[in-house]
Amino acid sequence: MQGKEILRLVGSLHRNKEIDEEIIFQAIESALQSAARKHFGTDEDIGVQINRQTGEVTALKGTERVEPEMLGRIAAQAAKQIIIQKIREAESETIYNEYIERVGTLVTGSVQRFEGGSIIANLEKTEAILPRSEQIPGEHYQAGERIRAIILDVRKVNNLVRIFLSRTSPDFIRRLFELEVPEVAEAVVQIKKIAREPGLRTKVAVVSTDPRVDCIGACVGVRGTRIKSIIDEVKGEKIDIIPWSDAPETLIADSLRPAEILQITLEEGEHTRRATVTVPEDQLSLAIGWKGQNVRLAVKMTGWDIDIEPPEREPSEEAPAKAAGSGEPGEAAAGAAGAAAASEQAAEAIAVRPGSTEDAGAEPPEASAEPVSIAAESADLAAEASPAAPSADMAEPVENLDPSAD
Repeated sequence: MQGKEILRLVGSLHRNKEIDEEIIFQAIESALQSAARKHFGTDEDIGVQINRQTGEVTALKGTERVEPEMLGRIAAQAAKQIIIQKIREAESETIYNEYIERVGTLVTGSVQRFEGGSIIANLEKTEAILPRSEQIPGEHYQAGERIRAIILDVRKVNNLVRIFLSRTSPDFIRRLFELEVPEVAEAVVQIKKIAREPGLRTKVAVVSTDPRVDCIGACVGVRGTRIKSIIDEVKGEKIDIIPWSDAPETLIADSLRPAEILQITLEEGEHTRRATVTVPEDQLSLAIGWKGQNVRLAVKMTGWDIDIEPPEREPSEEAPAKAAGSGEPGEAAAGAAGAAAASEQAAEAIAVRPGSTEDAGAEPPEASAEPVSIAAESADLAAEASPAAPSADMAEPVENLDPSAD
């Protein structure tokens, strides 16, 4: 290999692989030195030096000068393999140093292939892995399709660099907001916290550092254009934007939106922080959410354990007044007691604690008036079974129509 060819090779690898030139020169020197030792079969110290300016190779066996052409074909092939290996190691080191500093940042690639549920994406310089656990549930990709994710982790495995991506991390939502909302990228609007259930719903708490800027309006955009771009990227996942507040009551109320809040009672202990939230009965399912989703996200957002409860009933509401002029006071009292018992059972069934998905999001049961209807039906059946008294019309004598009576 001539000096100009060596310089050309070093320059090409430096430009294409972004490997430092000195590392390439050292790799070639190491490869030629190893080949020389195999060729001469000696334990003598053999030194190889490459001129960084001209590319000329100088090999010395002790004090004797060795021409590179004397190394032979086998030694040259071995030198080539060593050079390739050294260059790959240097390339891996360069890629690792580059991407380890980009952990948590947004990258865009193309789907290359699929391996056991994982997606292998091409990031131009290298490949990255999107595991099934980091994919948004329900999304599907085709080979060659564009994909966007954040770098979750970078690891070295046997001189190979493995880059792991994620689309389920809350930071993925944060980076999308930075990409689509200039106020977020410029820190005029700050994202204080994100609570997310990938593929279903996300709550984002924002605050404005400039009183002239509406933090929620900036994130939504004109006619919702900004938030729509983010929702499209996450395959239709619902995103709620709420204002951040340092007051727990205000933050809890905003986190449970769109449900209407009547009262919030905070109970803070040494190891627990619990909030009891009272909402109207017709808002219970809205506050709890589908399978408890809304209240779970509110717990993640606020850091408080949240209990959802309906308002307490007044005694006058629990026991309806007797109907005026009722001839069956016993039946009316039984019906009222049954309705009150059913109402209490419904209220107990609706009180849902965070973390539990049983009956979460179900429609609140209504107080049953079944005892009253049963009593009414019993009275109707009794009336049908008893012999009916003759009416005034039937009391008149019936004319004898027998012809023989004449």
